[in-house]
Amino acid sequence: MKEKFKKIMEGVLQHLTLIKIIFVGFVSLFVVLQVIKIAADINYRDLKENLFTQSPVAIGLMLIAGLIAILPMMIYDFTIVELLPGKFSKKHIFTSGWITNTFTNIGGFGGFLGASLRATFYGEGASHKEILIAISKIAVFLLSGLSILSLVALGSFSLPGYGEGFRHYWPWLVGGGLYFPILFTFTKIKSKTLFTDLPLKREFKLIVGSVLEWSGAMGCFILIGYLLQEPIQLGQVFPLFVIASIIGIVSMVPGGVGTFDVFMIYGLGQLGVSKELAVVWLLFYRIFYYIIPFFIGISFFTHDGAQKINRYLDGLPKQFIQKVAHGFLVVFVYSSGIMMILISTVPNLAFNSHLFARLYPFTFFFLTQLSNVIFGFLLLGLARGIEGKVKKAYWPTIIILGFGILNTLTKDFSWGLTIFLGIVIVCVYLSRHEFYRNKLVYSWGKALLDGAVLFGSLLLYILVGYFNSPRFHHRRPILFHSSLFPTGHVWLAGLIGVVIGLISLAIVISYLMRSKLKIGVSLDEERLKAVINQFGGNEVSHLAFLRDKYFYYYGEDQVVFQFRQEADKLVVMGEPIGDSSLFEKAIVDFMDVADQFGYSVVFYEVSGSLVMILHELGYDFMKVGEEGHVSLPEFTLSGKKRRAERALVNKIEREGYLFEMLQPPFSASQFEELKQISDEWLEKRTEKGFSLGFYDEFYLNQAEIAVVKTPEGQLIAFASMMPTGSDELISIDLMRYKTKEAPNGVMDYLFIKLFEYNQELGFQAFNMGMAPLSNVGATRYSFISERIAGLLYRFGTKLYGFQGLRHYKEKYVTTWIPKYVAFRKKSSILFTMLQLVTLVGKKRQIDIK
Repeated sequence: MKEKFKKIMEGVLQHLTLIKIIFVGFVSLFVVLQVIKIAADINYRDLKENLFTQSPVAIGLMLIAGLIAILPMMIYDFTIVELLPGKFSKKHIFTSGWITNTFTNIGGFGGFLGASLRATFYGEGASHKEILIAISKIAVFLLSGLSILSLVALGSFSLPGYGEGFRHYWPWLVGGGLYFPILFTFTKIKSKTLFTDLPLKREFKLIVGSVLEWSGAMGCFILIGYLLQEPIQLGQVFPLFVIASIIGIVSMVPGGVGTFDVFMIYGLGQLGVSKELAVVWLLFYRIFYYIIPFFIGISFFTHDGAQKINRYLDGLPKQFIQKVAHGFLVVFVYSSGIMMILISTVPNLAFNSHLFARLYPFTFFFLTQLSNVIFGFLLLGLARGIEGKVKKAYWPTIIILGFGILNTLTKDFSWGLTIFLGIVIVCVYLSRHEFYRNKLVYSWGKALLDGAVLFGSLLLYILVGYFNSPRFHHRRPILFHSSLFPTGHVWLAGLIGVVIGLISLAIVISYLMRSKLKIGVSLDEERLKAVINQFGGNEVSHLAFLRDKYFYYYGEDQVVFQFRQEADKLVVMGEPIGDSSLFEKAIVDFMDVADQFGYSVVFYEVSGSLVMILHELGYDFMKVGEEGHVSLPEFTLSGKKRRAERALVNKIEREGYLFEMLQPPFSASQFEELKQISDEWLEKRTEKGFSLGFYDEFYLNQAEIAVVKTPEGQLIAFASMMPTGSDELISIDLMRYKTKEAPNGVMDYLFIKLFEYNQELGFQAFNMGMAPLSNVGATRYSFISERIAGLLYRFGTKLYGFQGLRHYKEKYVTTWIPKYVAFRKKSSILFTMLQLVTLVGKKRQIDIK
């Protein structure tokens, strides 16, 4: 007999899965038959009425009750991590616990799904065996709460008149009630072996968590019945719920779906609840306790998985989603603003258009025509801020969108519109990290576009209304009858709204463009000189002392950029100053800071080596000319080649003119003479700046000045020096002379004497400055932009004298070094070049504070 029993048990274990499938199949068949029977007896009109007549407050309370009822399950996960070696944040435990418990609620008690999920979430630093043991120890306590409630329900039958219709189910309560004492006894017996890591305190926490879990589920169910105003004593539901839960578990159907529900429908019927009400009751219970928490769990799971994928792919998926959401938000806010303005100001045109008829339901509705126009312009202003990714635009956008959504749904509720506006809210949330800039910066292109559209539309609106006014025509205007305005009053109200809206738009744009934060600092002479002394300067570093630029210091004053803002550009003059090994990092840092303010960085008159670095950072470039260098060691007046220059020098010196180097600081009388020369040379022309020096006593006081004196000792010509911070290269900036009194060839004489003077000092090269647009666009294979600039070079002699400047310098230059302007690929070449012309075309000094 014993052997036969053993063989039977072995056979059962071998075919356990098949037996489970057959058992669950029979149970499911029984449930299906019962559901069909119940469905045949239901009055679906009453069912629909009970389902769709619940108040928003009742639905909200059901939702809150369902979410609160899930929370006790988190105790299991906070206990599991105490048994594992890994360290996990509370946020990770909570989200992982929510995912696991809501998934197992749907998929069935404990089992493979729960174990697999917890092994995935808590497997860090633990072996597979450790994870399975920890999960198994926790899993045995999941039913302890239901077992305790079974004992309480069994005891409640002793109360007079309580649970009379369910007392014959006592065997189910006895079976369920025995689970807890058996489990507790077993854990105490094995407390020093298998359950050593489950002391009484930890075990008590698990038991309390299980009791709260089952009590929460039952409490949620009873609260739903209360909100549905079921015509029964809700206290009578307690034993019914416990018995139905036990039957659902024994049936092994995932989540007890069907078995629990069928038993509850029959049981509630015994308490006097109609089948229609019982079905609605159970449906709400399934929705708010199972389905909605499950979908929240899916969102957590998706978010967690997306984070892992995002980390694996270096953040690209997140950036893509953010940019898509941001783009959708920009389009929506722009289109909503435009539609609101058109619908309110030109109603007939808007409603007679098939396109507007289709788009009309997907915008906002405010109280009056005037409010629609004003909010429409506010949305246009915010749309520009959203498109510019301005931080200050985020919360105003949320407030206006929130107000618009609430007002719209209150006025014209529909599920389609609600879902659409929900997508808008999600896009606002997903794009929140896109708002990082400190202020809105208008580019010339955007300013021209917005100005043309807004003020052009306003002008057109006024003209249409005026030329169709009854006062202008002797008959009633046709347009008021047909496609544009129902009446003249509508046009006038629209015009008032547009004016107020434009004022509101101007206020919004002004608000978005203001910022207390600034980029860079004005000139600190000692700070800049310390960098030049440590690392050396370059051919344009001396222009910093013009005080017409700001300075951005990278690191511990290791690299310096001198720049000036023009529209949406920060134009850097020449190469950075400082440690050349850090140039790329410094450029990226400066670009990042500029981007936070909405600016793009342009580099003007830079060398080919820096252009290659900038090209790797997403820059295009264009040649703007060549810089002429004279090799000083090779320079000599000897030989036939320099015969004319040698004769010129001898002639001027025979006439008594003298070359001299003046050392700073200069006296007031010297500055007075220099100013006279400069004024006569300028002939009331406006001095340029930025890349060209201008007359300024502070600037001239920073370096030597080469002068030519008359035999009487008066200054007649001068050239200011531009030190580069090294003994390799020297340069000059201002070159001016008295046009009426100076001898012919005085500037050649000055150049030659400077070559000889700096040759003696050991300099290797003399920088004669730029030949603008020289050799730019010289072949048909050049960039089209460079070829246009080349045309300016060949035919623009009267404007600047480009060719003459090149020919003059060629007498001495031994090497021509190309110089470029580098700009972001998305920038307009035309606007960039015009902004450079504007920048160089006028001297501007920064106030020193």
